[in-house]
Amino acid sequence: MAPPNTAKTINGHTEKANGDVGGALEKQDAQVNGEQVKKRRNMLTRTLWTFIMIGVFLTLLLMGHAYMVVLVMICQTLVYREVTALFSLKKSDVGDTESRGRDPWSKTLNWYFFAITNYFLYGESIIYYFKHVVFADANLTLFATNHRIVSFTLYTIGFVGFVLSLKRGYLKQQFGLFCWVHMTLMLIVVSSHFIVNNILEGMIWFWVPASLVICNDVFAYIWGITLGRTPLIKLSPKKTVEGFVGAFFSTVIFGVLWGTFFMRYDYMICPVHDLGVSAWSETLQCDPNPIFLWRDYVLPLPARSLLSTLFGLDITKFSYAPYQYHLLFMSCFASLVAPFGGFFASGFKRAFNIKDFGHSIPGHGGMTDRMDCQFLMGVFTYVYYSSLIRQHHVSVGSLLQMIVSGLTPEQQLELMSDLKRYLEGQGIAVNI
Repeated sequence: MAPPNTAKTINGHTEKANGDVGGALEKQDAQVNGEQVKKRRNMLTRTLWTFIMIGVFLTLLLMGHAYMVVLVMICQTLVYREVTALFSLKKSDVGDTESRGRDPWSKTLNWYFFAITNYFLYGESIIYYFKHVVFADANLTLFATNHRIVSFTLYTIGFVGFVLSLKRGYLKQQFGLFCWVHMTLMLIVVSSHFIVNNILEGMIWFWVPASLVICNDVFAYIWGITLGRTPLIKLSPKKTVEGFVGAFFSTVIFGVLWGTFFMRYDYMICPVHDLGVSAWSETLQCDPNPIFLWRDYVLPLPARSLLSTLFGLDITKFSYAPYQYHLLFMSCFASLVAPFGGFFASGFKRAFNIKDFGHSIPGHGGMTDRMDCQFLMGVFTYVYYSSLIRQHHVSVGSLLQMIVSGLTPEQQLELMSDLKRYLEGQGIAVNI
């Protein structure tokens, strides 16, 4: 039998040990509860801002093309800021006093090149899409005819400014910054320019492709948490093959139905000629692109017999719109290629050891985290549309551009005189 003091000592150690274990368990429980509360709070914030973004986006969509253009420009500005912030000049290890401190030209040149790139690209869009306005005004004509030389001059000024700002101890980083800025301009600003052109060609060329990317992302998440077992790519460990494949079929079905619904509205399919129009404008009308017109396909006799037998109806033809075939291609790209824009962004973040590009959107990270796939999809849509769908025909704006930029004032007067004589010969009174 142990002495009383020994028993007390043993009991004391046991109680202390039990107390330490209990305290550790309580601390662990508190940490788990704290993490769960934090996750719930983040989920609520993310959900709230998701609905806010959807509401703002739909509101601007209905308000008109000009508002959507402004939205794209705001998004590209935020993305550009987030990406260029990843590369900053640091104090060199060289002990030269001239190399100490931060290079004063770094941010200035970043935003200077951003501004002149936007000036050039959006100026090109204005001249192309609004010829009927630009070349009917003498002041705007001066802007249009000299736009490219002015843009090049502004770029040259920035280039000279960069060379003059070079400093010993910063040279490698400064040239790295120069390359970084130009790469960012190409990937972000040029892509945004194409997205703006999609909006001006008709809202449907922006709205439907953007919806396809969002749809694919949502379905990839749903199929991934439901059936996902096989990792897809190491850059994004949460992506699964099952989610990727399931999202592909879901997006194709969704894309055809979604696009077919919106192709019925002139507001969605008409190219813009007046930035003042909105979804409630009654004057917005156009001759629709032939791909939006319904056609009938007469079934061959064997197919008629088979379908009539299966459904008990006399089925001889079915209606379709060529746009539906284009929706299939856009849905495939949104499902099979556009996600690699997200994988590219994931590799970027791993390279810089960051979780998100920024904190522009509470609960969602930076704007870059939301726009990574959209840029790739927007460029594809523009290239696909301009190569296979756009109609090239003579317009008043294109003729006016040729007359103003290609004829002398004397030749323009001669053309007006000849055109007047022609119209009067057709019995049309011309008061000039």
